[in-house]
Amino acid sequence: MLQSDHDRRTINAGERGATRTERPCATIHAHVTTLREVIEAADPALAPYALDDPGPARFEALHGTRGFVLEAVYEGYLMHYGTPRAFAGMDEDLRLLAGDALYALGLSRLAEAGDLEAVAALSDLISRSAQAQAEGRPEEAEALWESSARALACAPR
Repeated sequence: MLQSDHDRRTINAGERGATRTERPCATIHAHVTTLREVIEAADPALAPYALDDPGPARFEALHGTRGFVLEAVYEGYLMHYGTPRAFAGMDEDLRLLAGDALYALGLSRLAEAGDLEAVAALSDLISRSAQAQAEGRPEEAEALWESSARALACAPR
């Protein structure tokens, strides 16, 4: 499924700081165990580094495959550029490899589900947030994550 103009505007609105009317797209529930699911689905070589209590998911409003994938890919992003929530104790090289593995886990799960629109959106998000980090604009990267999460919650599956 191709990304509509509305979805493109929704994704891009956060990065330009544009104001738009929010529409309810998903019901927000109490903290879920999405990060625990990510830990369990990750490569077994990462198990020794998994935290017993990874804490709440960041993107709680998004459930199902897209919710799992967004959390897995965000954890991969944090392995590269921040403080991971679900894993600890890795050296820098292993963190980069683990981050790549989590990116692959998420994107392959979407591809298996046939959600090519979300694969394209997340691939673009990974690229653009990496570019923002490399250019010293981490706040823009965070805004991209928020706007992309809203777009994925609102877009048809």
